[in-house]
Amino acid sequence: MSDLVTRRDQDGVAILSLAAPQTLNALSTPMLAALADRLAALADAPDIRAVILRAEGKAFCAGHDLKEIQALRAAPDGGRAGLQALFDRCSALMQQVAALPQPVIAQVQGVATAAGCQLACSCDLIVASDTARFGVNGINLGLFCSTPAVALSRR
Repeated sequence: MSDLVTRRDQDGVAILSLAAPQTLNALSTPMLAALADRLAALADAPDIRAVILRAEGKAFCAGHDLKEIQALRAAPDGGRAGLQALFDRCSALMQQVAALPQPVIAQVQGVATAAGCQLACSCDLIVASDTARFGVNGINLGLFCSTPAVALSRR
């Protein structure tokens, strides 16, 4: 799981990298757990003065893993419990980012859409490359991503 989010420290700065470029760094349950674990370790790190959150590959983060969401819908309850757990975990992560004692800087390249946009906007600062694109567009699965609205409007 820790391979999904790598950490490198340099001069008092922790650099966290989302490391699943094959899924456009989608926020799957394992990705959310790995990122939460990395952030928890940083919360009590007195030698770390700032955190940079970046990603490998052509996308910062494409949002939730739509294959995982579709699989959850196959449950007898239509995915209600699984989706609630996924969205609760995601919400907790966004609050964890905002509550981290160190400033968190999102280094965004490529797309940051839906929950990926929310992740970037939950950081204290966003540094966007010329290729960065942000979106909270709906998808053809009966979902519209309204959750990032609070973090997005703050940024």
